Amino acid sequence: MKGGGSVANERSQRPANENVVFSIIQASTCSECGDELAKGSLLRKIDDKALCLSCADLDHLVMLSPGNAALTRRSTKYSRLHAVVVRWSRARHRYERQGVLVEEAALRRAEEECLGDAEMRAVRRDRDALRRARLDAVFVDRFAAAILERYPGCPPDTARIVAEHACEKHSGRVGRSAGAKEFARQAIELAVVAHVRHRHSNYDELLSEGMDRSEARREIRAPVDEVLARWELKPGAD
Repeated sequence: MKGGGSVANERSQRPANENVVFSIIQASTCSECGDELAKGSLLRKIDDKALCLSCADLDHLVMLSPGNAALTRRSTKYSRLHAVVVRWSRARHRYERQGVLVEEAALRRAEEECLGDAEMRAVRRDRDALRRARLDAVFVDRFAAAILERYPGCPPDTARIVAEHACEKHSGRVGRSAGAKEFARQAIELAVVAHVRHRHSNYDELLSEGMDRSEARREIRAPVDEVLARWELKPGAD
């Protein structure tokens, strides 16, 4: 990734607890999972390693483009974890802000507060329509069913949410093809564990405070294991 000296400048100009994600201007590779990252992909630099959003534990966040200061301010306020997205400008020789990544629940809460007009409702509808268009409905149904087979105690609505996130065509979390019929047990478990980690523990707060990912995962292992153990039981089982 070009502009390496400016990365240091970017880091020195931001608060210590603020995450920065880079929209890359040339293809790269994730240092952990080895996935290829095309131009325009987002990555996070941690200890001089380039990580895709999945490996950086940021892929559950949604992109909020600039243009509405009130919405951005409220979204980042309500999001337990957020990241600033920047991109290197060859013309200006500096990193420029492209938007922020925030939790979807925080974005929706912020939208509700800004929602007094029909225009904002239209923006939400358009965003939801684009997201649905990226999903293969049949594949999502099968993946949700596979989750419930592996975790029969998981609420069906939650299984659907996990499946939709895991199956977004460009998320890179499932390693799927359009005609895939079988799901690797590991893919199911990784998707469910990631959901539990972000939704049923204070993992995001620990990351936002600057705690190392490995240490944060050790910190929240007990509550995560408790939820998983409960979901492994059939409804009504002791």
